[in-house]
Amino acid sequence: MWFKNAGEAFIKVPFFGAVSYLTLAVSPFCITFAIVWAVYRNFSFAWIGQDILGIALIITVLQIVHIPNLKVGTVLLSCAFLYDIFWVFISTKLFHESVMIVVARGDKSGEDGIPMLLKIPRMFDPWGGYSIIGFGDILLPGLLIAFSLRYDWLAKKNIQTGYFLWAMFAYGLVLSLLPSAGFFPLRMPHFSYFELAGLLITYVALNLMDGHGQPALLYIVPFTLGTFLTLGRKRGDLKNLWTRGVPERPCPHAQDEHSQEFNEEK
Repeated sequence: MWFKNAGEAFIKVPFFGAVSYLTLAVSPFCITFAIVWAVYRNFSFAWIGQDILGIALIITVLQIVHIPNLKVGTVLLSCAFLYDIFWVFISTKLFHESVMIVVARGDKSGEDGIPMLLKIPRMFDPWGGYSIIGFGDILLPGLLIAFSLRYDWLAKKNIQTGYFLWAMFAYGLVLSLLPSAGFFPLRMPHFSYFELAGLLITYVALNLMDGHGQPALLYIVPFTLGTFLTLGRKRGDLKNLWTRGVPERPCPHAQDEHSQEFNEEK
C-alpha cells in the first residue's frame, strides 16, 4: 500500500517537472548502482550489473511503448527482420565484415562491446565466453507479446483461449532452439528432442552461412508473428486484431434501447 501511494503522489522538481515520491526515493540507489557498474564494468562479474540495468530498461520501454494493432506490429517486426539480416549478412559484402557483430563484440575498439545486450557466461562450455542477446531481440517481440496480453485482458480470454500464452511459448521455444554455435545462443539447462533438432539445424545453417553469426530475429519473428497470425485467422479474430487492436464490444446504449423495446412489446 505504501509503494502504491508513493507511486501515485507527485512533487514538482525543477527541470524535471512532476516526479513521484517513489521515484525520488529509489533514484539515489539506481544512480549509485549504475556508477558502480561503470567503474567495475571490465571485471568478470560485471555482466550481472549489465543484465540488471538492461532488464530494467527493457521493462520501462515495454511499459511506455505500445503497438495499437497487429498491422503496426507486423510492419515493425518485418522491418526489424530485414534490418537484422542486412547488418549481419549483407553488410559483409559492402564492408568486408559484419558490422553488427563487430559493434556488439567490440572487436575493433578493445572494449567488450556496447552494453546494449544481455550476457550470460557459458559456465559449462570448455571454450568459455558468453551467450549474448541484443535488447532489440527482446524488445521488439516483447511489444507484440505485450499487445497479446492487453488484448486477452480486454477480451476476458483465459490462458488457453487467449494469445499471450501461445506467443510466449513460441518466443521461448525459438530461444531454446537458437543455434548454439551461432552469435545469439541462449542454452537450456538440459537437452530435449527440440534442442537436438535445433542443433542439427544449427550445423546445417553454419555450413551454409560459412560460420557467420546469425541474427536472432531471423528465427524469432517467424515463430512469434507467425503463431499470432495463424491463431488469429483460425479463431476469426484476425480482422479485428489487424485493424482495431481491441476486442469488439456491444454498445451499452444500444443494449439499453433493445431492452426497453423488448419490455414494451411484452
